[in-house]
Amino acid sequence: MGMGRRVVLVAGATAIAGVAFAQQQQPQQKITGPVAVYWMSAATQTGFGLGGLGGGGGRPSMGQIMGMLGGGGGGATKTLKLDLGSSRAPQGEANAEHLPPQTLGAGQSLPLLTPKPVANAPVEREEQPDPVPREYQKPRGRMLIFWGCGEHAKPGQPVVLDFAQIAEGKIPAGMEVLSKGIGARIMQPPSPGRNKTYGGWPNEKTRVQVPGTGSLVGDHLIKGNYSPDIKFSLNQNQDFLGALNLTTNAKNPTGSGQLGWNAVSGAEAYLATAVGGGQNETVVLWSSSEVSSAGFLMPEYITPADLNRLVGTKALMGPQTTSCTVPKEVMDAAPQALVSMTAYGGEANFTYPERPKDPKIPWDIQWQVKVRYRSATGGMLGMAMPGMGGGASRGGSAQQAPPPQQGQQQGQQSQQQPSQQQPPEDPAAARRRAIMRGVGGLLGL
Repeated sequence: MGMGRRVVLVAGATAIAGVAFAQQQQPQQKITGPVAVYWMSAATQTGFGLGGLGGGGGRPSMGQIMGMLGGGGGGATKTLKLDLGSSRAPQGEANAEHLPPQTLGAGQSLPLLTPKPVANAPVEREEQPDPVPREYQKPRGRMLIFWGCGEHAKPGQPVVLDFAQIAEGKIPAGMEVLSKGIGARIMQPPSPGRNKTYGGWPNEKTRVQVPGTGSLVGDHLIKGNYSPDIKFSLNQNQDFLGALNLTTNAKNPTGSGQLGWNAVSGAEAYLATAVGGGQNETVVLWSSSEVSSAGFLMPEYITPADLNRLVGTKALMGPQTTSCTVPKEVMDAAPQALVSMTAYGGEANFTYPERPKDPKIPWDIQWQVKVRYRSATGGMLGMAMPGMGGGASRGGSAQQAPPPQQGQQQGQQSQQQPSQQQPPEDPAAARRRAIMRGVGGLLGL
């Protein structure tokens, strides 16, 4: 090696070492806080959801089921959950409120109620069961788990969980597939257990609901005696997600099911799940995840990083996807089933004050705000319900259903006229009623 080349290499190594030494000598910025953390969870819902399955929006009530029997269930509903957590103790009794923009339509003030500790609460004693029950009955039934879109279920499906075998301590074949999970981090909003002082809405102090036309766009102010004032604004791209609707929900001639939905502006991923019942006390679960049988365990809200990863691994469908074929085997195993669709949105995050560029200046964070979004819908798998239609843009409401055909109009007019004899029930309506009775029994409603 020539002398000149040695000099160049030594000079380069010296320069790199100098940069590394300078970085080590540069003081790290001191960061404190945040004093307060505020989360807003904004959800849009049409139809009804499946409680615990893919963040489906809660167990459907009998009122919702009867509403669908009657032909629809109205337009989109919007819900908002507010959680304020602070490291400060209040001056006197805890008091905080959220002053939203008038566009929300929920009033001038949303009180953030702090739960009061229950003094001298009675200690509940658990009754110890007998070591050997007098009349022991072995658990019956089984659970079939499918996953993935396609005309037919992929090899190795379904995973069958026999309740009697599990009670005996036997590990069902294919159980290891469930253990893979989905790897989505469970988000932890402020709560009484995680923060020194907490306030939340909705609560028993107010029963105000967000109307279907409500909007988050505008200026927001959160103030209280245990938190610094929190001020931020949301724009059109940070409003509620638009309504998600099943535009197609039918059974194909081949026996598979066909789902189609409108593209929701702002959605970053989609998930479809279904739960149903078959013969011999069988429960059937299915999700659109291509890689995990535990796809129906997706949380209600997912972080942007997890959304990108899960779309990349095909555990979630991408934002450009608007259709999915439910395998024939699922349709055969669950002739009575409910389907739920979820559109996952991103986040809007705010921090005050901004981080100083000079690392010598401490960053004393006063507050942080997170707004997260989702939209969901649900119905009976393989059966189009009256009122299905496309959705609107972000923050808007669902489009109106197409006008009825001539035969439907005549039927509506005849119902308005008095009649001495009750007309026979339409066969499709009778089938819907029978299915919903079966689903209601499956869900314990």
